[in-house]
Amino acid sequence: MKAMASAPAKTILFGEHSVVYDEPAIAGAVNKRAVVKIRPSKSDKSILKSYDLNFEAELDTENKKYVLKKGKPGIIRYILEALSKVHNHSPIEILLSSNIPIGSGLGSSAAVTVATLAALYRYHNIRFNKKSLAHDAHMVEEAVQGIASPLDTLVSTYGGLVYLSRNKKVEHFKVNFNAPFVVGYTNKHGNTGKMVKDVRLLKNRNPKVINNVISSMGQLTNYAKQAILKRDFDKIGELMNINQGFLDVLGVNTFELSRMVYRARECGAIGSKITGAGGGGSIIALCPNNIDQVAEGISKEDNVLKIRFTRKGVSSRVRD
Repeated sequence: MKAMASAPAKTILFGEHSVVYDEPAIAGAVNKRAVVKIRPSKSDKSILKSYDLNFEAELDTENKKYVLKKGKPGIIRYILEALSKVHNHSPIEILLSSNIPIGSGLGSSAAVTVATLAALYRYHNIRFNKKSLAHDAHMVEEAVQGIASPLDTLVSTYGGLVYLSRNKKVEHFKVNFNAPFVVGYTNKHGNTGKMVKDVRLLKNRNPKVINNVISSMGQLTNYAKQAILKRDFDKIGELMNINQGFLDVLGVNTFELSRMVYRARECGAIGSKITGAGGGGSIIALCPNNIDQVAEGISKEDNVLKIRFTRKGVSSRVRD
């Protein structure tokens, strides 16, 4: 028997870092996906391969250890953690393919985690629903990172554009918000776990200042929710620019990210900001009228993707 599952990347429009402290956030699934295929191993070893990411590893699923044959280990930790929660440690072969840039702030680890768990549930004929899958995927990310927001795994599971409230209630936007965005990303990968911890340390050293910043980010997210419902792109862009200022205060900006943010605005984006944890990774720019000019401007020094939001979340199936 073979099992397969896929899950989308995500981009955060508002609420990076503040969501960790129970403030609201807005994020959406985008048209880039991770695909995980599982089948019985042809040997007595469990093997993980990815031709897209150019790595191969031999897995010890019972002890959460691996022997790296080639490539970098990064994403393997998430797959091992998922295996430890679901798999019975029989030898399997896992094939991962993805068109989501690793470490770019587009939730590659969440997409891989969600797809891996869904494929494992199918492989072992375990019944699941999206609510339990999103919860389990968040537990995997938290185990690997130490601190993790449920937002990435939630969006990769459900798809669409969502609002996560302070009490963790999920609201799906029903308004058509298929506006064109450009994502610019650097070759310097961000480290989500490290950036979340760095913000917490900054908050602990300067609680009166940073607590106010985090609270203001939550208010801004609620303003953005209303702007999205009205499809007021000018207001959304303005709020994105303000949000970028808050992220700068939190210390998650870099020279490369700042360069892309301002290059996007110079080329006509009405709003641009970091998306994801920062410290590397990506920016997102709203450009309803000049997506090609913005993409061309960013691509002179950095990598670029044109993206659209998608309503399609996780999907999975089995084959004999």
